[in-house]
Amino acid sequence: MFRGANLISLDDKGRFSIPTKYRDSLLSEEMGTVICTIAINEPCLWIYPLSEWQDIEARLQKLSNTNPRVRRWQRMLLGHATEYQLDKNGRILLAPALRSYANLGKKLMLVGLLNKFEIWDEARWNEQMRLDTEIERSGDVEESSDLDGFSL
Repeated sequence: MFRGANLISLDDKGRFSIPTKYRDSLLSEEMGTVICTIAINEPCLWIYPLSEWQDIEARLQKLSNTNPRVRRWQRMLLGHATEYQLDKNGRILLAPALRSYANLGKKLMLVGLLNKFEIWDEARWNEQMRLDTEIERSGDVEESSDLDGFSL
């Protein structure tokens, strides 16, 4: 499981390093293979270990592609899905199209979200955190039965 927000850098070639605390498990359990795709609803990228991504592909394959929303999801997720192998330094070279989609600058936030990572431009991440905090504090939030009974 991945957790925590990590400030990382994107080099001039478009590479970034996975922090060591995650790299070791990705190398041992996934042989260093990850899949990166666009996030559907937000200006960031998703990175999945290969085994997690294979589960998503299997679930997408079971859906009817006669449904317009299913086709959109398949086009967006699968059409942008790029397989990466961590290099010997734990780096990934992000495709220009993925970097462009998320408008990534030199400073990135790699955010662990249990079974995947999100990659954000640092300034956009900070703004998203400000907005999310403001919404939650205001109490003017959308209802979600998924959180009913959830306590911290």
